[in-house]
Parts: sequence; structure tokens; C-alpha cells
Amino acid sequence: MALAAALARAATRILHGGFPPHATSAALYTPSRLFCDLPAGNEPSAPGAEEEQWEVAEAEILREVGPVVELVKNILHSSRYGDGAFLSPEDEKVVVEKVLAHHPRSEDKIGCGLDAIMVNKHPDFKMSRCLYVVRTNGDWADFSYRKCLRAYIKGAYPSHADKFINKHHLVQRRSHLGLLPPK
Repeated sequence: MALAAALARAATRILHGGFPPHATSAALYTPSRLFCDLPAGNEPSAPGAEEEQWEVAEAEILREVGPVVELVKNILHSSRYGDGAFLSPEDEKVVVEKVLAHHPRSEDKIGCGLDAIMVNKHPDFKMSRCLYVVRTNGDWADFSYRKCLRAYIKGAYPSHADKFINKHHLVQRRSHLGLLPPK
């Protein structure tokens, strides 16, 4: 991107006569000096360019993931679903396609087949509600929507994933170990 910008600047200078006449300071304007304002390989491309790329990527991730997070939080924290309730077909479709499909062990979670998605209290953390895969044989297994979203973001946006995950608190929770997630 920096090379393209430098080429565009050089072309504009040439077309608009921005270079001094050959008689004056010819040594300063040799072809090797045309791109002297290009950053070296280990320098940032332009002040603020990296931050601008991050902001664009962050906005894109939020547009894509934000509605899914809102839906899952609404499912877990509203009175729409009581403990042990199965999701509506519409909510289940979104959760299966946009969340569960990205779990690192989704095949293990689904096991012999998916019958439904259920909301219930976590067996170890009674104050927490979570999502469960209800298998066709009647067994059920909990899954973390945060773990699913982390895996999705790391796969789809590898260069911005860690910063996004940390900034938006999708880090793995360690509260049961007495540790706070990094800020």
C-alpha cells in the first residue's frame, strides 16, 4: 500500500512538472532518490496507517459478530427462555450456523447428531446459564459461545484476532480459577 502511494505521488510530480529542472540539483533527483520517502521494510507504512487498518478490521468484525453476540446474550439473559427450554427454530438455526459450527470441537459436541439447542444452568457454576447441544440419543453437552466466536475470529481475521478478542472481552474466562481475564 505504501509503494502504491509513493508511485502515485511520483507520477503526479512528473505529470505536473513537480521535479526541478535537470540543471539544478540533478544529483538529488536521480531515479534512486524518487522513492526516498518510502519506509523501509521494518518501518510502519505511514503514521496512523496501522491504527486505521485496525479500525477498519474492528468495524468489520463487529458488523459480522455483533448481532450474533447480541442474540446469544439475549437468549441467555432474558426471560425468553427458561431453564431447560429449547431454542426456537429461528434462534437454533443462527446458533448452530454462526456459533456452534465454529467450536474447535464441534463434531465432538454434536456427537451422534444434533436434536436441539437448549438453555440451562451450568452444572458447576449455578449462577451461569449456558447453551447445550441436545444429541439425538438424549445426551447433552454444554458449549461456550465465546470459544466459538474466538475460533471464528482467529480463522477469519488472523492478523487482528488477538487484539479484537482482548479488547472486546472474548478472552477465556478464568474466574473459577481466581484469575481475572487480561485487559
